[in-house]
Amino acid sequence: MLTDFRLNTAHLTLRQVSPADRADLIALEADAEVMRYLNGGLPVPDAGLFDADFLTPRGEEPEVLAAHHHAGGSFIGWFSLFDDGMIDGLRTAEIGYRLRQAAWGKGYATEGVRALIEAAFNTLGFARVRAETMTVNQASRHVMEKAGLVLSKTVFPNSASQIPGADQGEAIYEIRKTEISHMSHGLLNPVSARCALTYPRSAALIRLW
Repeated sequence: MLTDFRLNTAHLTLRQVSPADRADLIALEADAEVMRYLNGGLPVPDAGLFDADFLTPRGEEPEVLAAHHHAGGSFIGWFSLFDDGMIDGLRTAEIGYRLRQAAWGKGYATEGVRALIEAAFNTLGFARVRAETMTVNQASRHVMEKAGLVLSKTVFPNSASQIPGADQGEAIYEIRKTEISHMSHGLLNPVSARCALTYPRSAALIRLW
């Protein structure tokens, strides 16, 4: 699990969720547009979902980080970082996020993802970071590409989804620490973070908003 984790970026503070965040987390899922590429915009029970291929955090998940804006402290959404263990000989982390509509188009998703990549490589000892989204989710794919992740493969889940575009599969992105030297946007510059990650996760990649 992430322990005593706090990460400051240019505009955001990321810290572990707590039960006090529950109302904000539920409200985030009440927005059909936020959930469009996750469940087609359907309502999510207040108790959350335990059998879905996407997260419905409720404030007790140590790998989920609430994101607040420095100016005024408004809740803008959450990011997550999981330890997926050794995959193909590389210690691999998985990143996810979900933001309020009011925070879209302002660069916050890219900012948070970049910061978590830096923490994963600089502080937590990972060799690779991965993320997944629907192939048709161009906005989320753009975030990943701006953050430095590269399309690795497209997969087609066995379960039949009713979400429009599901037939085009899921795009899996990744970046490896050995590739950072080829990047030009400043990854691996020091960031403010205090953390420890000890909880391995074996489930599928989190599908992003």
